[in-house]
Amino acid sequence: MNCNPQSEFDLEKVLKIERRDMIVMEIDSYLNEKSEYGEKIKKLNSSQRTFLFVENLEREINNGGFNQFYFNSSGDFSQETVTALLEIGANKTAEIVKRANSEFKNGTVPKERTERQNELELIEEKAEENWNNCYSEFYKYQENITELLISFVLKNKSDFEK
Repeated sequence: MNCNPQSEFDLEKVLKIERRDMIVMEIDSYLNEKSEYGEKIKKLNSSQRTFLFVENLEREINNGGFNQFYFNSSGDFSQETVTALLEIGANKTAEIVKRANSEFKNGTVPKERTERQNELELIEEKAEENWNNCYSEFYKYQENITELLISFVLKNKSDFEK
């Protein structure tokens, strides 16, 4: 079941998928396609953006750690990702991301990708130890992000049926 924005997204059908991680992946795919992989983030409502920011973080960290998260377009939303994690109840993970963000000047990750990548080059050596610690802590999965996201979707169901 691969949803493209032209086809109707059937949340009820997706929520019946047996594997919980596949539920999250289907919603994530739908939202990525709808927002053109974050390029048109304004096409998503607030709840959908929250979901997408959390999933982008998880995908990037799993693929290449915090450096990759900041290097790619997901880093455009570093600050919003902290808020999104708090919104779904992933407070410990939000703290980890805050700590990782703190390596940037004034703890603020530049929204503009080229500017962020330039700053990354300057700080990555100094930041590496902290990011590795954050990465290790992230992998302990003290919070079940998959279940938190599914609960968030169920609480805000009407926002995901649009």
